[in-house]
Amino acid sequence: MSSSALHLAAEKQARAICVFVHGRGQSPEEMQSHVLARLDAPDVAFVLPRAAGGSWYDARAIDALTDGTRTALQAALDQLAGDVAEARAAFGELPLLLAGFSQGACLALEYAFAGLAAPQALAAFTGCRVGVATDDRPHRLAPELPVYLTGSDADPWIPVTAFAEAACELGAGKGRLRADIFPGRGHEVSDAEVAMLQNLLQDLAAGGSIGMGAAR
Repeated sequence: MSSSALHLAAEKQARAICVFVHGRGQSPEEMQSHVLARLDAPDVAFVLPRAAGGSWYDARAIDALTDGTRTALQAALDQLAGDVAEARAAFGELPLLLAGFSQGACLALEYAFAGLAAPQALAAFTGCRVGVATDDRPHRLAPELPVYLTGSDADPWIPVTAFAEAACELGAGKGRLRADIFPGRGHEVSDAEVAMLQNLLQDLAAGGSIGMGAAR
């Protein structure tokens, strides 16, 4: 895996893998302390990719795509695809959850829509598609992919309209979607979202179906 990624071994025998992508201006260490430390997931191995300079691409997710943004986004997707592939190689056939927060959630969504090797589930905490609806963007989502998408009416980076557009595209792509809006929630991962992350990881580690049944 990328030498810059942060690797967290499972406390017990690993039964699932989580690749968790940080947001703009953040780091894997912040995702560990702000999100993953709130989990009880001793049988999950975590891989946290690291963006050079703390950003996966320079533009806002809701800006129209430019040549520069496309180039940066493709480089970020290549890096993420490499981390996912090497995580799978290291852990064999274990189920994998791809997750991310903010810009990391947007990158995780773009990974799924790009038709790259699909995870068993995806969690996009405060995410949307990169670009605008009139941009030429891929729509190669794996059918029936379980996706958990969240947003907030008070988030300064991802407006509700962009969240809703992403939900529509996931539905059109035949994703198995649960989408939650958290009124008034700031730019953070709430306790309810952490509970859903734990629910997803427990389902994957147990080898059963993905229920996405945690309370809002």
